[in-house]
This record gives sequence, C-alpha cells and structure tokens, in this order.
Amino acid sequence: MKPAEPAALGSNFVAMGNQDVDDAVTALLRVADQRYTAGRRRLVAALQQGEGPLTITQIVSADASLAQSSVYRNLTLLEDAGAVTRIVTNDEFARYELAEELTEHHHHMICTRCGDVLDFELDARTEEALHLGLERAAKATGFTTTDHRLDLIGFCATCASGGISQP
Repeated sequence: MKPAEPAALGSNFVAMGNQDVDDAVTALLRVADQRYTAGRRRLVAALQQGEGPLTITQIVSADASLAQSSVYRNLTLLEDAGAVTRIVTNDEFARYELAEELTEHHHHMICTRCGDVLDFELDARTEEALHLGLERAAKATGFTTTDHRLDLIGFCATCASGGISQP
C-alpha cells in the first residue's frame, strides 16, 4: 500500500512520504537492535510501490536485486519490529504490507479460492460506527482495544463468476 494521502486518513493517522517511512522504519529497527540495510530499504520500497499486500514471489518480481532467502528473513525481522504486517490467507502464500502506522488505516477482502487480498477503506462515518460497535462489544467482555482490523472473507469477482484466478 502506498503512503497515505492526508484526506484519506482518520484522526489517528499521519501521512508519510517515502523519507518519513524510511525514518520510521529506521526507528523501529533501532529499537529491535537492527540496522536499516540497503536490502531492507529495497524491500520496504517494493512494499510501498505494491498495489495492496504482496506475496514473496511478487516482492522478488518487483525488485530482481532482492534474493528470495533474504526477503524471507527480512520480512520476519520487519514484522517483528512492527514495520510490516503479514496477512494469512487460505492459499499457501502469505501476503505482506507495510504496517498501518506507516501507511493508512484500511481493511481487507480475502478470496478463499485464489488467495487474492484486496485493500479497501470505509468512509469516516462508517468507520466511526464500526469502531463504536466494536468498542461496545469489547467493553461488554472487559476487553481493552487498541485498534481493529476487519477482513472480509469470500470470493473475488473472478472466482465468484466461475473463473479461477491464480495469485
């Protein structure tokens, strides 16, 4: 997902340009006692330029200088540091994207047939109503929320129409 545009953001999110994302990732990695190497910068750039969450194969295809084994290791490290989010689907390929703190708040539609993951955003009014409903549900059980994620599970347009797409 690309860095957020100011108009698309909720009140808790700040738009970040490429340099801001790099600075934020540097800080997250520093806390984890890691460096923001050239390979990790290229990996973050590939995720920034991607149209939604990407598989490792898609990341390597986006930047041929990235070795698949290094991508695996660095994605794990970036996920542990809080810079990357892994999205698990029903297929054999996880998808990866920059963490919402580096981009913008959004949700996912996950196809259970082909594994495709599509990002979507709700308008501010719907997002607020969803947030309030989730807060009420959490409060009823004594749960304290810090944020929410919403994944819609079903079939993408291609799979729903009978065609089966491949990730």
